[in-house]
Amino acid sequence: MTHSQDLSPTLWGLVTRYSPTGQEGEAVTWLVDHMKHLGATQAFVDPVGNGIGIWGEGERTIVLLGHIDTVPGEIPVRVEHQNGRRVLYGRGSVDAKGPLAAMVDAAAAVGPRPGWRVVVIAAIDEEGESKGARYVANHYRPAFAIIGEPSRWHRVTLGYKGSAWARLEVQRALGHSAGPEGSAADALLTVWCVLREAAQEYNRGREGMFEQLQLTVRGMGMEEDGFQQRAWIHLAARLPMAMPPEAWYHWVQGHLPEGVTMRRMGFPIQAYVASRNTPLVRAFLGAIRRLGARPGLVYKSGTADLNIVAPVWGCPAVAYGPGDSALDHTPHEHLDLDEYERAVRVLRAVLERLTQGEAA
Repeated sequence: MTHSQDLSPTLWGLVTRYSPTGQEGEAVTWLVDHMKHLGATQAFVDPVGNGIGIWGEGERTIVLLGHIDTVPGEIPVRVEHQNGRRVLYGRGSVDAKGPLAAMVDAAAAVGPRPGWRVVVIAAIDEEGESKGARYVANHYRPAFAIIGEPSRWHRVTLGYKGSAWARLEVQRALGHSAGPEGSAADALLTVWCVLREAAQEYNRGREGMFEQLQLTVRGMGMEEDGFQQRAWIHLAARLPMAMPPEAWYHWVQGHLPEGVTMRRMGFPIQAYVASRNTPLVRAFLGAIRRLGARPGLVYKSGTADLNIVAPVWGCPAVAYGPGDSALDHTPHEHLDLDEYERAVRVLRAVLERLTQGEAA
């Protein structure tokens, strides 16, 4: 199946190249070649596997950072007509190849601007440990940063919650199943109930989801060897601004009884909230209004590469992109193509305004 003439080749090319985390190579190579075709001043694959496209050679930089990896689960790519609208189905159409493609198309439409470099980054591993974003955080120092995540075309995301993971484990001598002590798994289930109740108490009076502590169990198991039982739980947390990862680990440790151990997992991430009053935010609000919509500023309960790069870069930064984030990771992920085109127009207007110096 080939894309229709009125569908962005960038969007079609990305969505039709299945690239779950760890298998991004083909999509990255294609996008780099495509950005060369679109007139990028430079286009290459960086040392960790990110795809980079640069328009212009100026001293000031705007970074457009999207991610090219997706969660697993291939969805047949197709365009459907629904209630008079064209809809593109496919894994990554929303999270987050749609936003990435919109940034590429906008940068290509604007082209090189005097005194500026517009750098589009297709980052790998965002659905994993964000190796791509961690690398670029230390290799660029932009004046402005836009992170490609779905927010709907008329909304701008200013904040994401933090995240942290831990493995709780207990080991005890094997006893009879009818004994009074219960199993090692029983002990951990009791701990989980305690932590869940403590989280509910922490959240009391904090009405907004962005201010609340969210806990989930992401895995559990038990094994025994005839003498010992060992049980474990993988615990994940979405953290509000008021609870940095270190505070959360301390909070968990304080609720653990004797004999239950905690081990940190992965890379903990601090919550991030951008300022509402920056040239970047004003540029987005103006662009959205000029297309006839009332802009919205939103805060998400998830975590994104914005959390990783923005504190390092220290510049005005937001997340933006077409698509309904409620469709992230679902088997019916799809993107409204009219919304995609509006998002490209918004991004193009933002880049033009920022590089004209009107918002500086």
